[in-house]
Amino acid sequence: MTTQHTPNQPPRTEMQDPRYDGLDTWPTATVLESLLESQLTATAAVRSALADMEAAITQAVPRLERGGRLFYVGAGTSGRIGLQDGVELIPTYGWPSERLVLLLAGGEAALFSPVEGAEDDEDEAQRAITSHTPTADDVVIGIAASGNTPYTCAALASARFCGSLTIGLSCTPAARLLAETDIGILTETGPEVVAGSTRMKAGTAQKICLNLLSTTLMIRLGHTWRGHMVDMRIVNTKLVHRALRMITQLTDCSDTQAQAALLKADGSIKLAILLRQGLEPAQGRMLLRLCDGHLRRALDLLAVQAARGVGPAVHNTTPAPEQMLY
Repeated sequence: MTTQHTPNQPPRTEMQDPRYDGLDTWPTATVLESLLESQLTATAAVRSALADMEAAITQAVPRLERGGRLFYVGAGTSGRIGLQDGVELIPTYGWPSERLVLLLAGGEAALFSPVEGAEDDEDEAQRAITSHTPTADDVVIGIAASGNTPYTCAALASARFCGSLTIGLSCTPAARLLAETDIGILTETGPEVVAGSTRMKAGTAQKICLNLLSTTLMIRLGHTWRGHMVDMRIVNTKLVHRALRMITQLTDCSDTQAQAALLKADGSIKLAILLRQGLEPAQGRMLLRLCDGHLRRALDLLAVQAARGVGPAVHNTTPAPEQMLY
């Protein structure tokens, strides 16, 4: 079943809250308090969606473990929030860029300004999705505050028809988006302080949901260990220092030993940690492949070998001065 809203019957995210009718006449401190209160309301709305998020993650993980891709689809503010969440997975968790698909109604031009008619173009949404040939192992997340954005709904319907797992985030109940997806995640935020400004309450709720979904997915897929981003991509000096701190803390070694391991591991934090356990790079890479990239599983397997008296000894190597990372 789909739900269509007429101009005289807008979704709740577009309605006016009469409490804020005189907003522009209020003292600045009162305006700020009201805006903050609305943000806290958005946070509270997410709690009721935790069970649906858990179900989404449970179904998504095996698909992504088989090599499926992660899609984000949206229009306007919702689409930009989705794109921000998705693109951050590459540097933060080492998610492969070829396994990330970001679809925004109107394309790149819509990142900076509205593109007329883009969010209403269902044909373009279907074309955009099918051009990537979605499969049963792909996971497609669609985001729409109103829950009725034609572009997002049509994209999800097309992906679902192709067998992909579809997850829809809506801030409006009984919305088309929730009906078009395998798993609908509702965060009912209601009218905004400034009517229709869904970059506020609705946007906050969507951002929190995406933070929770994507971070938990990365944890379940083995991209963290002991609360650290061990698949982080090292692309600047700040991240070099962060990586070295991780290795020293997680393996109880000196800065010099951490540098030696990271250099030998070609910048892979996971592999550097395994080298600190006495493995050679080829052995470490093979072990990570055997354990599907999960560092904890790899270390547990090494611990079992050590208990049997067959574990390798730890190597304490020191880099030459010209090899120092900083």
